[in-house]
Amino acid sequence: MLNLGVLASGRGSNFQSIIDEIEAGRINASIKLLIVDKADAYAVERAKKHSIGYLYFNPKQFPSKDDFFIKIADELKTRDVELVVLAGFMRIVRKPLIDAFPNRIMNIHPALLPSFPGLHGQKQAADYGVRISGCTVHFVDEGMDNGPVIIQAAVPVSPDDTEETLSARILKLEHRIYPEAIRLYSEGRLRVEGRIVKISGYELKDEYIVNPPLG
Repeated sequence: MLNLGVLASGRGSNFQSIIDEIEAGRINASIKLLIVDKADAYAVERAKKHSIGYLYFNPKQFPSKDDFFIKIADELKTRDVELVVLAGFMRIVRKPLIDAFPNRIMNIHPALLPSFPGLHGQKQAADYGVRISGCTVHFVDEGMDNGPVIIQAAVPVSPDDTEETLSARILKLEHRIYPEAIRLYSEGRLRVEGRIVKISGYELKDEYIVNPPLG
């Protein structure tokens, strides 16, 4: 069984999707700890409901950003966490945590990386006028939304889309591919070679590719 640690800052809807897949028996994993950096993060309520331990760390109470991430790494190691999952964690992960869990930190970003990294990927896509956007699960490195891609899913973008309408469409696929990536990791089927993530015995799923509207 894979031991997970989850970092979140807000409502934690992706956190919930992972919980649901674990409880349904589709991922052989256990969430050992949720860590939040905001006292009012709704993800905590989800943790309480499912009897998952949680901690709140206020970044302002640490001497430096590195000290903040050293504390997180120590807490995760204490609980024998094997994979760290960022579920709406709104901070750039720094070297102390990355070094503690090399190629063992996953993130999901609401755009088809490397396009539109950083904040408000959905708004960037809608404002740019692209016809296809989506979401990306990737391993975390020291760059912003820069690590090796694991899975991507695409959605059509309408000229009338707003950040809100596109976000809602992308979020539905986030809830599908993030648990899928964790499942593949739990089964030992992911191997990182440079920038490429090799997935053994895996076929691309057509439902993750959505054609744009014509006309």
